[in-house]
Amino acid sequence: MRALLVLALVAIAVYAGYRFLSGRSAGAVGDTIAVYYCKLDGQTVVPWRVSLGPARDRRSVAFYATAQVLAGPPSGVEAVRFPAGTVVTSVDVTGATATVDLSGAVASSGGGSFAETGEFKALVWTLTALPGIDAVAVRIGGKTLPTLPGGHLELDAPLKRSDF
Repeated sequence: MRALLVLALVAIAVYAGYRFLSGRSAGAVGDTIAVYYCKLDGQTVVPWRVSLGPARDRRSVAFYATAQVLAGPPSGVEAVRFPAGTVVTSVDVTGATATVDLSGAVASSGGGSFAETGEFKALVWTLTALPGIDAVAVRIGGKTLPTLPGGHLELDAPLKRSDF
């Protein structure tokens, strides 16, 4: 009887350890993340790796990834880029959706459908590459707008990779 009790306790400890470790690895990130940019053809997305700092919680990583997308790929790389002066105000992650609030030049830019699509394709691909994020809701200046100022990209629902 005593051996059965010990065996049961060991089985419970192994199961609890498995659940704990498998749950952590599903949302974990390594020392780098993939940040995407859209080539000048407007279709092709290309990743580049950026190093992470010490903060590894979902919100901090999503904020950092967003800031990297806005900064764009290394100089000399031809890419569709967000307008200079676009800043990330906040990023919140609830469930599988990241809500990104942008301000600055993007709020008044009428860059056209080609530029808007490339910019936001890069943002969505980057954030949905992070563990547990499937969609990106975009706010401009703290408000959910039906479209960007140029009127080409609809923002009234979260964006997914399949939207591009």
